[in-house]
Amino acid sequence: MDGLFQKVKANEDGNNENVYRKIKQELDAHAHIEESIFYPYCLKNGDKELQKIVLEGIEEHKQVKLFLAEMNDESGKQPEFKAKMMVLIEDVEHHVQEEEGEMFGMVEDQFDEETLSRLGAQMQAEKERFLSQLSRAATAQ
Repeated sequence: MDGLFQKVKANEDGNNENVYRKIKQELDAHAHIEESIFYPYCLKNGDKELQKIVLEGIEEHKQVKLFLAEMNDESGKQPEFKAKMMVLIEDVEHHVQEEEGEMFGMVEDQFDEETLSRLGAQMQAEKERFLSQLSRAATAQ
């Protein structure tokens, strides 16, 4: 994801609509696997502090999804699209920092290696399934 963000930043005043489509696909997949596998597990099995940060993550996902929906209706040449793209990047970078800086440490402290490995494998398999489904839907259009 960071490489895609760097492309946008390097071409901040240009048309980043094609890069946006790739970013959107990655963010959709990321949100889907976290919301369908990782977050529910953490909410069910984590302590109150982990549950709190997971709920914040869910709300951040909602904000990103709303932003992506707005951007879908705009052209990459529009100034509003360009401004939203930069805000989107800032929001996602903030979300990633919170996950990596706080949430993942809590997860590692609260769940054993076998559980984390199983969750990781489930998430990877679901991401591949989800992206394959997106690809088929795009081809059908």
